[in-house]
Formats: sequence, C-alpha cells, structure tokens
Amino acid sequence: MEPESSSSSPTLISSNGDAPAPHRPISNPDLLDIDSYSSLYSGRTKITRLLFIADRCDVVSLQLEALRIAYDEVKKGENTQLFREVVAKIAGRLGDAHGPDPDWTEVVERKADARKDKLENELNAYRTNLIKESIRMGYNDFGDFYYAHGALGDAFKNYVRTRDYCTTSKHIIHMCLNAILVSIEMGQFTHVTSYVSKAEQSQEAVEPIVAAKLRCAAGLAHLEAKKYKLAARMFLETHPELGNNYSEVIAAQDVATYGGLCALASFDRAELKAKVIDNINFRNFLELVPEVRELIHDFYSSHYASCLDYLGSLKANLLLDIHLHDHVDTLYDQIRSKALIQYTHPFVSVDMRMMADAFKTSVAGLEKELEALITEDQIQARIDSHNKILYARHADQRNSTFQRVLQTGSEFDRDVKAMLLRANLIKHEFYSKQSKKLHNF
Repeated sequence: MEPESSSSSPTLISSNGDAPAPHRPISNPDLLDIDSYSSLYSGRTKITRLLFIADRCDVVSLQLEALRIAYDEVKKGENTQLFREVVAKIAGRLGDAHGPDPDWTEVVERKADARKDKLENELNAYRTNLIKESIRMGYNDFGDFYYAHGALGDAFKNYVRTRDYCTTSKHIIHMCLNAILVSIEMGQFTHVTSYVSKAEQSQEAVEPIVAAKLRCAAGLAHLEAKKYKLAARMFLETHPELGNNYSEVIAAQDVATYGGLCALASFDRAELKAKVIDNINFRNFLELVPEVRELIHDFYSSHYASCLDYLGSLKANLLLDIHLHDHVDTLYDQIRSKALIQYTHPFVSVDMRMMADAFKTSVAGLEKELEALITEDQIQARIDSHNKILYARHADQRNSTFQRVLQTGSEFDRDVKAMLLRANLIKHEFYSKQSKKLHNF
C-alpha cells in the first residue's frame, strides 16, 4: 500500500441577490485575485458575485476591493436600487469617490421614467394595430428595461409574454434564454429547468453556442437541486464554443470546476475515465483550471494525498462561489468517501495507521469514517480495533458459483418446457382450430 496525504479549501460562484444565510467567515488572506475573477463575468451577475464575496469574506482588504469594483460596475448600468445597496455596504470606507451620488441617481431615474412612458406608448400602438412581431419586440424591450433596473419579477413576466407572439423557433429560443437568465438571478431553478426543456424542443437545430448555454443552465439547476450526477453530465456535455459567450451567467472556468467536482463526487471509476478524463471537449475547460485537472487525474490514479491537497487549496475560494458554496461540504464528503472506498478496494488487509497518515486524520477519526461506510454497505470489510487493521470481507466464490449454476439450470428447464408446450400447440393446430370456432360462432 502506498500512503497518501490531504488538506482542505474552496473556489467561486454567484448569488441571486437574496439576503445571505448565516455562514462561516472566510478569513484566508491568500484568496483569489478579485480583478481577474470579476473580469470573467458581466452584467448583474458580476455585481452580485462581488457582493456575495464581500458578505462572505472577513478579509477587509478583499471586501473593499470587491465593493470598489461592484460600485464602478453598477454605475455603468441603470439599476439605482442595486447602486444604493452597494453604497450601503461600502459605508463610507472607500471615500467620497465611492459614496452616494444623488445627481447620478436622479438623472438615471428621470431617464428611466421617460423610457418607460415611451415603451408603453409604443406597445399600446402595436396592440391597436395588431402587429404581432412588433408586440413581441415591445414586450421584449419592456423585459430588458425592467431587467436593467433590477425589477426581475416584471422582467420575467414581460419576457414570458412574448411567447404568444413568437412565430419562429429562434423567437422561442430567445424567449427561453431570457426567462432562464432572469430565473437564475431570482433563484427560481424550477423555471430554469422548464425553459431549458422548452428551448431544446425547438423544431430547428439549436446552434452550438445556444446548446452550450442550455447545458450550463441545466447544470446549475441540477446543482441547486443537489442532483450532482445530472449536473456533472450537463457540464461535461457543454461544448467549448461557449467560451466567454455566457459571462452574464457563468464562466468557462466554472464549467470545469462545477463539472469536475460533481463528477468526482458521483461518478464511478469507469465513468470518470470515459466521461471526464477522455472527454476531449471537457479537456478544453479543464485546461483553464489546472488545479481541478490535476485533482481529477490524481484521484483516478489513486494519488489520494495529492488529491486531498488540491481539494484543500480550492476550498476557500469555492466557499465564495455564489452557486457552489452550499454544496462544498457535501461534495467534499462524497469525494472523500469515494477515495476511502477506492483506497481499500485492492487490498485483503489495510494498516489503518498508514491509511490515517494518507488521509491526514487520526486513527480514531478514520475508524469512525470506515465504520460508517461499512454500515452503509459501501465497504465490504471488518475492523480489528485492537490491532487497527481493516480486513476485506470477500464473498464466498464457490457458493456464488453454485447459486448461479442452479439459477441457470432452472431458467433452462423453464425455457425448454415453454418450447415443448408451444411445439405441441402448433402440432395439434390449436390456434387454427380455436380461430375457426370463433369465426363460425
């Protein structure tokens, strides 16, 4: 047996703007580069991800950097409500240059009122003239308007209203993508699943980039529902053409991280090889996140010490990810359990002291982990607590062989009787006689 080692840490994600749940403060000063991280995203998700990091991290310098970038970004748009939220979180800590700006707010809100009036007048005119395509575009413009100003519920309603005026498959797909975007921002992932399905039912072939966006959206919905195997499949099926074309929702690096961790937690060894390691398309995403790539290869190669070290180095950042943070502990537990199972599988007996060193835990702690896996029937073994040795419990091969032979014999006997019965029925023309009687009747 070769011993292995481990440690612990996370990677990043996004938020829906709701009030954060109680959480452990993240105090690691060697966290992500906020500038590089934020550059991966655009629009509302960029701001909400930065606010999520500011709420989750207790490193003041990192908080303020996230808030500074969020402030600059929000002023590029028209969402005055989100602007006030950012200003409140900064609380004067970045000086006058990043404080309240009533003049900017007033101008934006005045323009918004004028824009809304114009959109209402145009839509009323389209309705009067029954111009179907114009009505569709009018509702879509209203959806864009409300989304830009942070009224997500109204944006969703207007995007969905375009459905009755869609005349082509492209219109339907456009409506679905808009509904998916807003649903992700609102955290309504049942809607995400529904509109992904609707878009995929389009009569025309979906473009590769659109298909990649739908896979990512479905992956996020499955992740939220803790269906990690389904989430992994969606991210693994995402075409590399996605690139940075969905930065308003997800980055290519996230596809690698989410897909890789979900696969490690839910795939067996054969699936990991066929669907992850040998997946040429997914390899393009993994190249963007070398830590996840090496983590997967080390896990598959049974280099558990190195594997657990990579998990440890990733954890702090993962806990700051808006989509992944709630799943980190569960995914890590499942990956660790799989590593324990895989570690013990080839051996007749395992020295638990060596195994504890490999997994960077105490012998007592390891024994509890193994007891749980044995109780759940995930490891076929027994523990010698006195000598601290794990013994594999192998099946009785001789008895299993006899049972298979008896079962095969019974199945053969049944099949032969069935064939003899059928032959006799045909020989005595049972079917034809019966059919004649019914005909005469």
